[in-house]
Amino acid sequence: MAVVSNAAASPPPAWRDWTLAAFVPAALVADVAFRDLAWWPVAVVFSCGLAVAVLVRRTRPLLAVVYAFGGFAVLEVVSVVAGSEAFDLTSGWVVLLLAYSLLRWGAGRDAAIGVAVVVAALAVIVTVNFPGTAEATAGIAIVLLAAALGTSVRYRNAARAQLIMQAKLQEREQLARELHDTVAHHVSAIAIQAQAGLFLARSSSLSGATEALEIIDREAARTLAEMRTMVSALRDRGQAPAVAGRRRIGDIVDLATDGADALRIGVELRGDLTNLPPAVESALYRVTQESITNAQRHARLATRVMVEVTGTANDVRLTVTDDGAPGASAAGPSGFGVAGMTERVELLGGTLSAGPNPDRGWSVRAVLPRRGVA
Repeated sequence: MAVVSNAAASPPPAWRDWTLAAFVPAALVADVAFRDLAWWPVAVVFSCGLAVAVLVRRTRPLLAVVYAFGGFAVLEVVSVVAGSEAFDLTSGWVVLLLAYSLLRWGAGRDAAIGVAVVVAALAVIVTVNFPGTAEATAGIAIVLLAAALGTSVRYRNAARAQLIMQAKLQEREQLARELHDTVAHHVSAIAIQAQAGLFLARSSSLSGATEALEIIDREAARTLAEMRTMVSALRDRGQAPAVAGRRRIGDIVDLATDGADALRIGVELRGDLTNLPPAVESALYRVTQESITNAQRHARLATRVMVEVTGTANDVRLTVTDDGAPGASAAGPSGFGVAGMTERVELLGGTLSAGPNPDRGWSVRAVLPRRGVA
Protein backbone atom coordinates (compact mmCIF):
# COMPACT_ATOMS: atom_id res chain seq x y z
CA MET A 1 0.00 0.00 0.00
CA ALA A 2 1.50 3.32 -1.08
CA VAL A 3 1.37 6.00 1.56
CA VAL A 4 1.87 9.68 0.83
CA SER A 5 4.71 11.01 2.96
CA ASN A 6 4.10 14.24 4.81
CA ALA A 7 6.02 13.73 7.99
CA ALA A 8 7.66 17.10 7.56
CA ALA A 9 4.22 18.69 7.75
CA SER A 10 3.37 17.02 11.06
CA PRO A 11 2.24 19.77 13.44
CA PRO A 12 3.32 19.98 17.09
CA PRO A 13 0.86 19.05 19.86
CA ALA A 14 -2.27 21.18 19.73
CA TRP A 15 -4.69 22.03 22.51
CA ARG A 16 -6.79 19.03 21.49
CA ASP A 17 -3.84 16.74 22.15
CA TRP A 18 -3.31 18.19 25.61
CA THR A 19 -7.02 17.77 26.35
CA LEU A 20 -7.04 14.16 25.18
CA ALA A 21 -3.84 13.43 27.09
CA ALA A 22 -5.46 14.78 30.27
CA PHE A 23 -8.30 12.27 29.90
CA VAL A 24 -5.86 9.34 30.21
CA PRO A 25 -4.86 9.95 33.85
CA ALA A 26 -8.44 10.98 34.62
CA ALA A 27 -9.66 7.61 33.35
CA LEU A 28 -6.95 5.88 35.40
CA VAL A 29 -8.11 7.62 38.58
CA ALA A 30 -11.63 6.38 37.88
CA ASP A 31 -10.34 2.84 37.29
CA VAL A 32 -8.41 2.81 40.58
CA ALA A 33 -11.28 4.33 42.53
CA PHE A 34 -14.21 2.30 41.23
CA ARG A 35 -12.70 -0.93 39.91
CA ASP A 36 -10.59 -3.73 41.32
CA LEU A 37 -7.72 -2.93 38.97
CA ALA A 38 -5.02 -5.59 38.65
CA TRP A 39 -1.44 -4.37 39.01
CA TRP A 40 -2.41 -0.77 39.57
CA PRO A 41 1.21 0.46 39.99
CA VAL A 42 1.99 -0.91 36.52
CA ALA A 43 -1.23 0.65 35.27
CA VAL A 44 -0.17 4.06 36.60
CA VAL A 45 3.19 3.93 34.82
CA PHE A 46 1.70 2.59 31.60
CA SER A 47 -1.08 5.22 31.58
CA CYS A 48 1.45 8.02 31.95
CA GLY A 49 3.19 6.61 28.88
CA LEU A 50 -0.14 6.58 27.01
CA ALA A 51 -0.62 10.26 27.82
CA VAL A 52 2.81 11.02 26.39
CA ALA A 53 1.99 8.90 23.32
CA VAL A 54 -1.07 11.07 22.69
CA LEU A 55 1.09 14.19 22.82
CA VAL A 56 3.64 12.86 20.30
CA ARG A 57 1.13 11.13 18.01
CA ARG A 58 1.61 13.76 15.28
CA THR A 59 5.39 14.06 15.35
CA ARG A 60 6.29 10.47 16.41
CA PRO A 61 3.30 8.33 15.35
CA LEU A 62 5.31 5.11 15.00
CA LEU A 63 6.77 5.42 18.48
CA ALA A 64 3.31 6.10 19.93
CA VAL A 65 1.78 3.07 18.17
CA VAL A 66 4.59 0.71 19.15
CA TYR A 67 4.33 1.77 22.79
CA ALA A 68 0.52 1.55 23.01
CA PHE A 69 -0.25 -1.57 20.96
CA GLY A 70 2.96 -3.35 21.94
CA GLY A 71 2.45 -2.47 25.58
CA PHE A 72 -1.12 -3.75 25.69
CA ALA A 73 -0.07 -6.98 23.94
CA VAL A 74 2.82 -7.61 26.37
CA LEU A 75 0.70 -6.85 29.43
CA GLU A 76 -2.05 -9.13 28.12
CA VAL A 77 0.44 -12.00 27.72
CA VAL A 78 1.95 -11.40 31.17
CA SER A 79 -1.46 -11.35 32.82
CA VAL A 80 -2.37 -14.70 31.22
CA VAL A 81 0.96 -16.29 32.18
CA ALA A 82 0.60 -14.99 35.76
CA GLY A 83 -2.96 -16.29 35.92
CA SER A 84 -4.41 -12.89 36.89
CA GLU A 85 -7.30 -10.94 35.45
CA ALA A 86 -6.98 -9.40 32.03
CA PHE A 87 -5.20 -6.05 31.97
CA ASP A 88 -8.07 -3.76 31.07
CA LEU A 89 -7.89 0.06 31.15
CA THR A 90 -10.65 2.51 30.31
CA SER A 91 -8.03 4.69 28.64
CA GLY A 92 -7.38 1.92 26.13
CA TRP A 93 -9.57 3.82 23.65
CA VAL A 94 -6.53 5.97 22.80
CA VAL A 95 -5.21 3.17 20.59
CA LEU A 96 -7.87 4.14 18.03
CA LEU A 97 -6.56 7.69 17.99
CA LEU A 98 -2.99 6.43 17.62
CA ALA A 99 -3.94 4.10 14.75
CA TYR A 100 -5.52 7.07 12.99
CA SER A 101 -2.43 9.21 13.63
CA LEU A 102 -0.09 6.54 12.25
CA LEU A 103 -1.70 6.57 8.80
CA ARG A 104 -2.37 10.31 8.92
CA TRP A 105 1.14 11.59 9.68
CA GLY A 106 3.56 8.66 9.55
CA ALA A 107 6.09 8.47 6.72
CA GLY A 108 5.88 5.53 4.29
CA ARG A 109 8.28 3.17 6.06
CA ASP A 110 7.07 4.17 9.53
CA ALA A 111 3.48 3.59 8.46
CA ALA A 112 4.32 0.11 7.13
CA ILE A 113 6.17 -0.85 10.31
CA GLY A 114 3.37 0.57 12.45
CA VAL A 115 0.71 -1.37 10.57
CA ALA A 116 2.71 -4.56 11.11
CA VAL A 117 2.95 -3.80 14.84
CA VAL A 118 -0.80 -3.17 15.06
CA VAL A 119 -1.65 -6.41 13.25
CA ALA A 120 0.76 -8.42 15.40
CA ALA A 121 -0.52 -6.86 18.64
CA LEU A 122 -4.15 -7.49 17.73
CA ALA A 123 -3.33 -11.10 16.85
CA VAL A 124 -1.58 -11.64 20.19
CA ILE A 125 -4.38 -10.02 22.22
CA VAL A 126 -7.13 -11.98 20.49
CA THR A 127 -5.17 -15.22 20.79
CA VAL A 128 -4.31 -15.06 24.49
CA ASN A 129 -7.61 -13.56 25.58
CA PHE A 130 -10.26 -14.49 23.02
CA PRO A 131 -13.45 -12.51 23.82
CA GLY A 132 -15.64 -14.25 21.27
CA THR A 133 -15.99 -14.05 17.51
CA ALA A 134 -18.38 -11.11 17.46
CA GLU A 135 -16.42 -8.95 19.92
CA ALA A 136 -13.06 -9.78 18.35
CA THR A 137 -14.34 -8.97 14.86
CA ALA A 138 -15.92 -5.72 16.01
CA GLY A 139 -12.77 -4.62 17.86
CA ILE A 140 -10.48 -5.32 14.92
CA ALA A 141 -12.90 -3.61 12.53
CA ILE A 142 -12.96 -0.45 14.65
CA VAL A 143 -9.17 -0.26 14.73
CA LEU A 144 -8.98 -0.78 10.96
CA LEU A 145 -11.67 1.87 10.45
CA ALA A 146 -9.60 4.39 12.44
CA ALA A 147 -6.53 3.58 10.33
CA ALA A 148 -8.55 3.86 7.11
CA LEU A 149 -9.87 7.25 8.20
CA GLY A 150 -6.31 8.46 8.78
CA THR A 151 -5.32 7.30 5.29
CA SER A 152 -8.34 9.04 3.76
CA VAL A 153 -7.61 12.36 5.46
CA ARG A 154 -3.94 12.09 4.47
CA TYR A 155 -4.68 11.61 0.77
CA ARG A 156 -7.38 14.28 0.78
CA ASN A 157 -5.01 16.86 2.28
CA ALA A 158 -2.25 15.84 -0.13
CA ALA A 159 -4.61 16.29 -3.07
CA ARG A 160 -5.70 19.68 -1.78
CA ALA A 161 -2.07 20.78 -1.38
CA GLN A 162 -1.37 19.77 -4.98
CA LEU A 163 -4.38 21.76 -6.24
CA ILE A 164 -3.26 24.82 -4.28
CA MET A 165 0.24 24.50 -5.76
CA GLN A 166 -1.30 24.19 -9.21
CA ALA A 167 -3.26 27.40 -8.65
CA LYS A 168 -0.06 29.18 -7.62
CA LEU A 169 1.81 27.89 -10.66
CA GLN A 170 -0.99 29.14 -12.92
CA GLU A 171 -0.57 32.62 -11.46
CA ARG A 172 3.18 32.48 -12.07
CA GLU A 173 2.57 31.38 -15.66
CA GLN A 174 0.13 34.24 -16.15
CA LEU A 175 2.73 36.68 -14.83
CA ALA A 176 5.24 35.29 -17.34
CA ARG A 177 2.76 35.84 -20.16
CA GLU A 178 2.17 39.41 -19.04
CA LEU A 179 5.94 39.96 -18.95
CA HIS A 180 6.16 38.87 -22.57
CA ASP A 181 3.28 41.17 -23.56
CA THR A 182 4.68 44.17 -21.68
CA VAL A 183 8.21 43.78 -23.02
CA ALA A 184 6.92 43.28 -26.56
CA HIS A 185 4.92 46.52 -26.27
CA HIS A 186 7.86 48.60 -25.04
CA VAL A 187 10.38 47.06 -27.44
CA SER A 188 8.05 47.80 -30.36
CA ALA A 189 7.90 51.43 -29.27
CA ILE A 190 11.69 51.53 -28.97
CA ALA A 191 12.12 50.08 -32.47
CA ILE A 192 9.73 52.65 -33.99
CA GLN A 193 11.44 55.57 -32.25
CA ALA A 194 14.86 54.25 -33.23
CA GLN A 195 13.83 54.15 -36.88
CA ALA A 196 12.43 57.68 -36.59
CA GLY A 197 15.61 58.88 -34.89
CA LEU A 198 17.79 57.42 -37.64
CA PHE A 199 15.64 59.09 -40.31
CA LEU A 200 15.77 62.46 -38.55
CA ALA A 201 19.50 62.22 -37.93
CA ARG A 202 20.12 61.51 -41.61
CA SER A 203 17.89 64.50 -42.45
CA SER A 204 20.05 66.73 -40.20
CA SER A 205 17.12 67.31 -37.80
CA LEU A 206 19.08 67.08 -34.57
CA SER A 207 16.22 68.27 -32.34
CA GLY A 208 13.90 65.57 -33.66
CA ALA A 209 16.61 62.93 -33.29
CA THR A 210 17.26 64.05 -29.71
CA GLU A 211 13.55 63.80 -28.88
CA ALA A 212 13.41 60.29 -30.38
CA LEU A 213 16.45 59.24 -28.34
CA GLU A 214 14.84 60.60 -25.17
CA ILE A 215 11.72 58.53 -25.85
CA ILE A 216 13.88 55.47 -26.46
CA ASP A 217 15.67 56.07 -23.17
CA ARG A 218 12.39 56.30 -21.22
CA GLU A 219 10.88 53.23 -22.88
CA ALA A 220 14.06 51.21 -22.34
CA ALA A 221 14.14 52.18 -18.64
CA ARG A 222 10.49 51.20 -18.20
CA THR A 223 11.08 47.92 -19.99
CA LEU A 224 14.09 47.06 -17.84
CA ALA A 225 12.21 47.97 -14.65
CA GLU A 226 9.26 45.81 -15.65
CA MET A 227 11.55 42.92 -16.56
CA ARG A 228 13.35 43.18 -13.22
CA THR A 229 10.01 43.10 -11.40
CA MET A 230 8.66 40.10 -13.26
CA VAL A 231 11.88 38.11 -13.52
CA SER A 232 12.56 38.65 -9.83
CA ALA A 233 9.14 37.24 -9.03
CA LEU A 234 9.43 34.32 -11.44
CA ARG A 235 13.12 33.47 -10.97
CA ASP A 236 13.76 29.73 -11.13
CA ARG A 237 10.06 29.03 -11.73
CA GLY A 238 10.64 27.45 -15.13
CA GLN A 239 7.54 29.00 -16.68
CA ALA A 240 7.53 29.57 -20.44
CA PRO A 241 6.09 32.95 -21.50
CA ALA A 242 3.37 33.26 -24.10
CA VAL A 243 1.41 36.15 -25.56
CA ALA A 244 -1.54 37.30 -23.43
CA GLY A 245 -3.66 40.40 -23.00
CA ARG A 246 -2.87 42.86 -20.21
CA ARG A 247 -5.43 44.56 -18.01
CA ARG A 248 -5.19 48.11 -16.67
CA ILE A 249 -6.72 49.99 -13.74
CA GLY A 250 -9.37 51.45 -16.03
CA ASP A 251 -10.59 47.96 -16.90
CA ILE A 252 -11.76 47.47 -13.30
CA VAL A 253 -14.48 50.06 -13.92
CA ASP A 254 -15.85 47.84 -16.70
CA LEU A 255 -16.60 45.16 -14.08
CA ALA A 256 -19.27 47.36 -12.49
CA THR A 257 -22.90 46.37 -13.03
CA ASP A 258 -26.16 47.82 -11.74
CA GLY A 259 -28.73 45.34 -13.01
CA ALA A 260 -31.82 44.61 -10.96
CA ASP A 261 -31.74 40.87 -11.73
CA ALA A 262 -28.06 40.30 -11.00
CA LEU A 263 -25.58 40.99 -8.24
CA ARG A 264 -24.85 44.72 -8.29
CA ILE A 265 -21.17 45.63 -8.47
CA GLY A 266 -19.95 49.09 -7.56
CA VAL A 267 -16.45 50.36 -8.35
CA GLU A 268 -14.79 53.40 -6.79
CA LEU A 269 -11.29 54.60 -7.73
CA ARG A 270 -9.59 57.10 -5.44
CA GLY A 271 -6.19 58.72 -5.03
CA ASP A 272 -3.18 58.61 -7.33
CA LEU A 273 -3.54 55.64 -9.68
CA THR A 274 -1.28 56.90 -12.46
CA ASN A 275 2.13 55.62 -13.54
CA LEU A 276 1.64 52.20 -11.96
CA PRO A 277 3.73 49.28 -13.25
CA PRO A 278 1.74 47.10 -15.64
CA ALA A 279 2.28 44.10 -13.35
CA VAL A 280 0.65 45.94 -10.44
CA GLU A 281 -2.28 47.09 -12.56
CA SER A 282 -2.80 43.58 -13.89
CA ALA A 283 -2.63 42.09 -10.39
CA LEU A 284 -5.23 44.56 -9.10
CA TYR A 285 -7.57 43.63 -11.93
CA ARG A 286 -6.96 39.90 -11.41
CA VAL A 287 -7.73 40.07 -7.68
CA THR A 288 -10.83 42.17 -8.30
CA GLN A 289 -12.12 39.81 -10.97
CA GLU A 290 -11.50 36.70 -8.86
CA SER A 291 -13.12 38.27 -5.78
CA ILE A 292 -16.23 39.26 -7.72
CA THR A 293 -16.47 35.79 -9.25
CA ASN A 294 -16.21 34.17 -5.82
CA ALA A 295 -18.92 36.46 -4.46
CA GLN A 296 -21.23 35.60 -7.36
CA ARG A 297 -20.72 31.88 -6.81
CA HIS A 298 -20.53 31.51 -3.06
CA ALA A 299 -21.90 34.56 -1.21
CA ARG A 300 -25.38 33.48 -0.13
CA LEU A 301 -28.12 36.16 -0.25
CA ALA A 302 -25.63 38.79 -1.42
CA THR A 303 -27.11 41.76 -3.29
CA ARG A 304 -24.11 44.01 -3.79
CA VAL A 305 -20.31 43.89 -4.15
CA MET A 306 -18.29 47.05 -3.53
CA VAL A 307 -14.83 47.49 -5.07
CA GLU A 308 -12.60 50.27 -3.75
CA VAL A 309 -9.13 51.05 -5.17
CA THR A 310 -7.08 53.71 -3.40
CA GLY A 311 -3.70 54.94 -4.56
CA THR A 312 -1.25 56.51 -2.11
CA ALA A 313 2.30 57.74 -2.46
CA ASN A 314 3.80 54.33 -1.62
CA ASP A 315 1.18 51.68 -2.40
CA VAL A 316 -2.21 50.84 -3.87
CA ARG A 317 -4.95 49.38 -1.67
CA LEU A 318 -7.79 47.23 -2.98
CA THR A 319 -10.87 46.21 -0.99
CA VAL A 320 -13.66 44.00 -2.34
CA THR A 321 -16.62 43.56 0.03
CA ASP A 322 -19.96 41.79 -0.38
CA ASP A 323 -23.08 41.83 1.81
CA GLY A 324 -23.73 38.08 1.84
CA ALA A 325 -25.32 36.16 4.69
CA PRO A 326 -23.30 35.90 7.93
CA GLY A 327 -20.97 32.92 7.87
CA ALA A 328 -21.10 32.57 4.07
CA SER A 329 -17.63 32.17 2.59
CA ALA A 330 -17.08 34.01 -0.66
CA ALA A 331 -13.82 32.12 -1.01
CA GLY A 332 -15.65 28.95 -1.91
CA PRO A 333 -15.24 25.49 -0.42
CA SER A 334 -11.80 24.86 -1.86
CA GLY A 335 -10.18 28.27 -1.48
CA PHE A 336 -7.91 27.74 -4.53
CA GLY A 337 -8.87 31.13 -5.96
CA VAL A 338 -7.68 32.83 -2.78
CA ALA A 339 -4.44 30.83 -2.95
CA GLY A 340 -3.83 32.01 -6.51
CA MET A 341 -4.58 35.65 -5.66
CA THR A 342 -2.28 35.50 -2.64
CA GLU A 343 0.53 34.02 -4.74
CA ARG A 344 0.29 36.77 -7.35
CA VAL A 345 0.17 39.60 -4.79
CA GLU A 346 3.07 38.20 -2.75
CA LEU A 347 5.19 37.75 -5.89
CA LEU A 348 4.84 41.51 -6.42
CA GLY A 349 5.83 42.31 -2.83
CA GLY A 350 2.31 42.89 -1.50
CA THR A 351 -0.03 41.31 1.01
CA LEU A 352 -3.53 39.85 0.71
CA SER A 353 -6.09 38.86 3.34
CA ALA A 354 -9.56 37.38 2.97
CA GLY A 355 -12.16 36.66 5.61
CA PRO A 356 -15.66 37.32 6.94
CA ASN A 357 -16.79 40.78 8.00
CA PRO A 358 -17.82 41.38 11.64
CA ASP A 359 -21.51 41.73 10.76
CA ARG A 360 -22.13 40.01 7.44
CA GLY A 361 -20.47 39.36 4.11
CA TRP A 362 -16.90 38.68 3.07
CA SER A 363 -13.97 40.99 2.30
CA VAL A 364 -10.77 40.66 0.30
CA ARG A 365 -8.05 43.24 0.99
CA ALA A 366 -4.84 43.60 -1.00
CA VAL A 367 -1.97 46.06 -0.63
CA LEU A 368 0.58 46.37 -3.45
CA PRO A 369 3.65 48.62 -3.53
CA ARG A 370 3.57 51.11 -6.39
CA ARG A 371 6.92 49.92 -7.72
CA GLY A 372 6.10 46.21 -7.52
CA VAL A 373 8.42 43.71 -5.87
CA ALA A 374 11.64 45.13 -4.42
